[in-house]
Amino acid sequence: MKMFSYLANQPDNVVTRALREGYGPLGFAFAFSLVSNLLYLAMPLYTFQVYGRVMISQSQATLWALTAVTLFIFAISSVIDNYRARILINYGTLLDQRASGHIFSSLFDAAVRGDPGARAQALRDMDTFRQTLTGVGAAAIFDLPWIPVFLIVLFIIDPLIGVVTTAGAVALLVLALMQEKATRPALKEANDAALRSYAFTDSALRNGEVVRAMGMLPTLGAAWSRFRAVAVERGVAASERSNVLGDTIRAVRMGMQVLIVAIGAALILQGKIHMGMLFANMILASRALAPIERVVGSWEALNNGQRAHERLMNLLSKAEAPSPRTTLPRPLGRLSAEGVNFAPPGAAKLLITGVSFVIEPGEVMGLIGPSGAGKSTLARLLIGIWKPTSGTVRLDGADIFAWDRGDLGRHVGYLPQDTELFAGSVRDNIGRFRDDVSDEEVVAAAQMAGVHELVLRMPKGYETEVGEGGVVLSAGQRQRVGLARALLGEPAFVVLDEPNASLDAEGEEALVRAVEALKAKGATIVIISHKPNIFRPADKILLLRDGRVELFGPRDQVMNRVTKPAEVRAVEAGR
Repeated sequence: MKMFSYLANQPDNVVTRALREGYGPLGFAFAFSLVSNLLYLAMPLYTFQVYGRVMISQSQATLWALTAVTLFIFAISSVIDNYRARILINYGTLLDQRASGHIFSSLFDAAVRGDPGARAQALRDMDTFRQTLTGVGAAAIFDLPWIPVFLIVLFIIDPLIGVVTTAGAVALLVLALMQEKATRPALKEANDAALRSYAFTDSALRNGEVVRAMGMLPTLGAAWSRFRAVAVERGVAASERSNVLGDTIRAVRMGMQVLIVAIGAALILQGKIHMGMLFANMILASRALAPIERVVGSWEALNNGQRAHERLMNLLSKAEAPSPRTTLPRPLGRLSAEGVNFAPPGAAKLLITGVSFVIEPGEVMGLIGPSGAGKSTLARLLIGIWKPTSGTVRLDGADIFAWDRGDLGRHVGYLPQDTELFAGSVRDNIGRFRDDVSDEEVVAAAQMAGVHELVLRMPKGYETEVGEGGVVLSAGQRQRVGLARALLGEPAFVVLDEPNASLDAEGEEALVRAVEALKAKGATIVIISHKPNIFRPADKILLLRDGRVELFGPRDQVMNRVTKPAEVRAVEAGR
């Protein structure tokens, strides 16, 4: 109940909007709950009539008529409960359809930002939250508002029975709140520790070869066990507290039933109520207290749903809301960096400082510099993965970060330093998993990258499954397939980060030919490498050191200065 009341005060995002759109269906579910609870009154009325009329009149016809009517009423109630469950399930499905895609994209935005919380757990959180909204706990919450209906009937039967049942309901509610307060911190700590252990395990599995090769499994296992120990210890503590209060709640509930029977029997002996009301009292009191007990039984699930919702809100609060953008024409490829500065969130200093340059369409620029100079960081800024802290990267005059990614992706190619392939076929990976890419375009990209013959020699050609992360292929093969993916559709702008790091001489020659072919078609290309051979097609070279542009100009001029002895450069600088 606490979770549902707190939803109304949440910030505006795709999840809260989807929740508000469901107010209509939830209203119908609420109405069905009203009808279902009113129909339940047939049971105490039935028992009263059986003991108050049938047993006295000895009329079997009356008995079977009452039985048939009551069974019919409960059949209707069952149908209504089924419709309520369907409404909640369909509501959860609609919520997932409206929100899951945005959560998926927000998750990648967070990963690109380097947010440590960017894990697939966000999608599991969406599942947890959806299941909470459509589960047993949510159904019990719909029954809570009708408790007063049964209490009023009990007060009509006899005020003493009504007072005792009300006192029992209040006692159960207080115990439930005590249970929530006692277990919530420990459950949160256990849940957070479990998430850290899962994330640690995922990271270790991604680097399984390193772990195995260097015997790191025992030390990593010890680090993992610390997370696991916290999760188990806090989970045990929460379970112990929950069990104590849960047992108390069950004892109070059973005690209340016994007390109701005793009070009813005493009132019968005193002649204040009819004997048939004894069982009616039991049924009504049980129905009045049942929703509270069901909510208590679902309390952990409701808390998990609330924590999942909080994590989703935190993820969505950091995501930039998509804004309508005009579709721009295919870029010519003029790339300009205008005073670009960049520091990742929380960094003490800038990684890129005051970078400015211009590359004209059809030019190739080599980006060089020592390790740690910021080359890969600048590459991510140039391709629009990261947003500069200040300054702008423009493609044909438009801010490349502000360009619609789905539209821009058709005109650019990117080969990162660590080439990652996705589980699927070679064709899927080269075709970027797009449905609108033809076989001819895939083959053309592979031929331009010089990987077509290599793919044909694979067991199933283009339909060869590469496995998770491309594990079936060698590092060089992954890099060449990644290059073909970057060249799909003859892009106007391409960034290649260490594209020859895993290539042999044949692969390097194929890479150079691909760059020359792209250049001939008017594409603008940025290449990062420590191997000068790859810069044969380059028109310009940019030397980056400590995040600053040290040299920028024609290839031969910059390379001559870079290759001069340090003493000569120092003398020239002194002049």
